[in-house]
Amino acid sequence: MGPSAAAPPDSPAASPSSGPTWVARVRVTLKPVVNDPAGLSIGQALHHLGFGGVASVRTGKYFEIELAAADKPAAEQAVDAMCRQLLANPVLEDYTIEMADDLARRGAVR
Repeated sequence: MGPSAAAPPDSPAASPSSGPTWVARVRVTLKPVVNDPAGLSIGQALHHLGFGGVASVRTGKYFEIELAAADKPAAEQAVDAMCRQLLANPVLEDYTIEMADDLARRGAVR
């Protein structure tokens, strides 16, 4: 779907959600059985730089997503769908989701 294409009517992006703002912190990592050539290269480079105590390095991706949702379960469900459909490859990667409301993200005291 290009930048000018409209979202399908039944998609979550079709209508703006109202409600509290949530922040999802998503970490996507390769499954333990998947080779990580980038991690191996980084580990070797660290050894060459004198960091001999590094046993291994695994690479991954980090996303911070702000979204509006009626409640925390709805926000978690939306972010999980994002991960399954776009952010993570379920064959090769695992993901974890950490949810916080927007005030917690900004360091406000509750």
